[in-house]
Amino acid sequence: MYEPGESGATPEQGLPEADRVVAWLKDAGAVEHALQTSLGGLPSERDVTLARMGDVLQATAQGLGSPAAAVWAGVPEHVLQGWIDKDPAFASALYAARALASAHEVEPGGGHPTPAMVRTVLVAVGNGATTLDAIKAADFRERRFRTLLNSSSLLRALLEAARRVRPSKTHGTYVPGSYRPRQPGRKPPAPSGFRLVRRGAHDAPEGDAGRR
Repeated sequence: MYEPGESGATPEQGLPEADRVVAWLKDAGAVEHALQTSLGGLPSERDVTLARMGDVLQATAQGLGSPAAAVWAGVPEHVLQGWIDKDPAFASALYAARALASAHEVEPGGGHPTPAMVRTVLVAVGNGATTLDAIKAADFRERRFRTLLNSSSLLRALLEAARRVRPSKTHGTYVPGSYRPRQPGRKPPAPSGFRLVRRGAHDAPEGDAGRR
């Protein structure tokens, strides 16, 4: 991504950079899938679920709340909640990640915006969410986000780049049954492009599915 000193980029400079950043965010799942399949065969559901859990912990340690962490990791909130309820080891790790963020005074919905919050907005918008829903998921105060948007040409370029990669409304996407929302709502949709995974006897039947 960009260095702090480059935040004054002009719109002409920021546009290609914004496209690279958003492409990197969108390609993360494909890169992970390639790394897993390079070991031979399809990745197991357990391996993919552990990777998603790791993404949740990373997001949480950077001060994001559960809705934003779910967006970051590419899983619906009800799946994340299921992991918390059914996996004591994960619940303990999540508590530790929250404690780490709190110890460094990085709290969900805090007054100081962070790059992690910007990432959540971009991922949510790139997956088809409205800008308003995306900034809510990221715990941004709407007024604060609008102020930042007006003052940063690079942030505007990033947001436009995320809008350009939204999935087509006419293109259907397979979503595994365990990832389908139980009730409709206005939450940011789960990322598109789910990939095949290998089921194993040790794989949990609920909430374990791969994406991209």
